Amino acid sequence: MLIAADKFKGSLTAVQVAERVTAGLRRVVPDLPVEALPVADGGDGTVDAAVAAGFERREVRVAGPLGDEVTAAFALRGGTAVVEMAEASGLQRLPAGVFAPLTASTYGSGELLRAALDAGARTIVFGVGGSATTDGGAGMLSALGARFLDADGDPVPPGGGGLSELASADLSELDPRLGSVELVLASDVDNPLTGPKGAPAVYGPQKGASPDDVESLDSALAHYAKVLEEAVGGKAAEFAASPGAGAAGGIGFGALLLGARFRPGIEVMLEVLGFAPALEWADLVITGEGSLDEQTLHGKAPAGVAAAARAAGKEVIAVCGRVALPPEALGRAGIRRAYPLTELEPDVAKCIAEAGPILERVAEHIGRDFLV
Repeated sequence: MLIAADKFKGSLTAVQVAERVTAGLRRVVPDLPVEALPVADGGDGTVDAAVAAGFERREVRVAGPLGDEVTAAFALRGGTAVVEMAEASGLQRLPAGVFAPLTASTYGSGELLRAALDAGARTIVFGVGGSATTDGGAGMLSALGARFLDADGDPVPPGGGGLSELASADLSELDPRLGSVELVLASDVDNPLTGPKGAPAVYGPQKGASPDDVESLDSALAHYAKVLEEAVGGKAAEFAASPGAGAAGGIGFGALLLGARFRPGIEVMLEVLGFAPALEWADLVITGEGSLDEQTLHGKAPAGVAAAARAAGKEVIAVCGRVALPPEALGRAGIRRAYPLTELEPDVAKCIAEAGPILERVAEHIGRDFLV
């Protein structure tokens, strides 16, 4: 039995999901051999998944999205670092009820990348998602040595809004170590930087952006890309239109400028976490996340786990808080059956508050259905 589930956002970490499922299964089959491999798709929880898989957790003090200092972590094993931008620049770093769509900065994410370089990383998996920011990665690039100046030669204000004042960009002083590392942009979204499917239009409202803010941010990011085109050539325009450029408020664009290679987050993480070797001996795989819905099918962890398991001829079932996909859609994704918490407890608020005990009961049902 292999448990390779993502977190239930707001209720359980991926590690806790695995623990609760294991406890429920062993109530039915006490000596059941279980391997837990918590997974993530590059968004929040990615560092925790890497640490659970044997990476070392490293903590550093960096700038949060509003400029205040926070303690953020990355994961390291051998020459590979897993850096999660949400650790420094995520929505969870904002005070409750506070949004800063125009001013939140990714500077701390750049500091995290620099810390990974200081630790000797030769490969950096840069997981992006859950950001509080829409600055096109300008803050991150600044932390790594880039300069973004207004018409008076002063640094532009932090955040996407400040990029409207950008007059010149200089990337010549970027940390030279970036040229000798493999940087992988791990994301589950393929949006371009700007336009109707760009970062401000699609994700800005989640970060508190009003319709006027969205328009301002889209214009500012388009201007930013134009100024960068003048600084580094046509590749800036190419990157701005590339899949993944709009990830995490456009930090994907900044990462592409650093030479990153864009790959689906779950695909990268399954490699890094050692999913294939763990899968070899498993006869059944349990995956899952808080909500199995249409988004799940577009690069989220359960879909990636199911695809890899199906390719290896393994059967997959899923646990979740709720399921909003018909059985046929689950089947096409490689998931034989889903077990939502709401099947045992229809009250969603109670499911969130008591997710752990309810998940154990769900796992008992799985044990009776599949193991005895």
